[in-house]
Amino acid sequence: MLRYTISRLLQAVVVILVMSLLLYMLIGLMPGDPVENMLEGNPSLTPAVVTQMRALYGVDQPLYIRYGHWLYSALHGDFGYSSVYFRPVLVVLGPAVLQTAKLLVATQVISIPLAMLLGALAARKPGGWMDNFVSLFSFASISLPGFWTSLILIIVFAVKLGWLPASGTPLMTGAALSQQLLHMILPVTVLTFFHVGPLVRYVRASMIETLNSDFIRTARAKGLSETTVLVRHALRNALIPLVTVLALSFGTLFSGALVVETIFGMLGMGKIIYDAISNIDFNLALVGLLLATIVTLLSSLLADLAYAWLDPRIVLK
Repeated sequence: MLRYTISRLLQAVVVILVMSLLLYMLIGLMPGDPVENMLEGNPSLTPAVVTQMRALYGVDQPLYIRYGHWLYSALHGDFGYSSVYFRPVLVVLGPAVLQTAKLLVATQVISIPLAMLLGALAARKPGGWMDNFVSLFSFASISLPGFWTSLILIIVFAVKLGWLPASGTPLMTGAALSQQLLHMILPVTVLTFFHVGPLVRYVRASMIETLNSDFIRTARAKGLSETTVLVRHALRNALIPLVTVLALSFGTLFSGALVVETIFGMLGMGKIIYDAISNIDFNLALVGLLLATIVTLLSSLLADLAYAWLDPRIVLK
């Protein structure tokens, strides 16, 4: 296991280096540069000053040379400055990462048990009323637009009833924990609703296949209760496809949730990356996308390690 983990970590490092190069090249090919943005804000800059600024920012050099300079600085902990916020990139990303991490953890903590419960109940009697109800819920989760659902919840619970705040707030670092949780209820509810639907479908399909297996019939023939058969035997084997889906969706949740973060006024990773690309903030967009890549790779590694725990027959090489 240790050898496999080290091997995967080394592979992840190579992937990160390759991705950093590709992202740098793609972002560098975007029209415009930080100096042009400054020129738009201050047309009085002389051509000599613009030339000096281009040399200072290094935008007058070929992309591969600029990437080499950036990589050397990044390996020494310097990821550059944001041309929009005029602060170090890590300082800008820190609060955004924390904000999205709160949403991510809360969504996963609620979504995973809920998906397992609903998927198991639906698979117990395919075609029954519970299966139909869960299928309808999953269909609604996948089909309804995120912005529409967010606005409906705001209108009902914040405007009409006045039970919950309409804003997810920035970070509320000075607010009490109860206040932070109160402001997170609506955003987490929306994310959970859209995240749990696809998970339920995977759990249901995997559970139906597992319940028709020979070892499940053997367990029932031994006189085990239905709850024991479902929880201890069927559900654990049915979780392997779910782990794969969770690993793929983890990075999406981390860098995504753009619609939810925008509607609820939350300056998270999705909003930061979108604004950085829109404003041609090279360093901020690059590091934000690279951070999302790292999170996705780590979640994939954790998923591979979880396979061995769920099914010891899987041999990791």
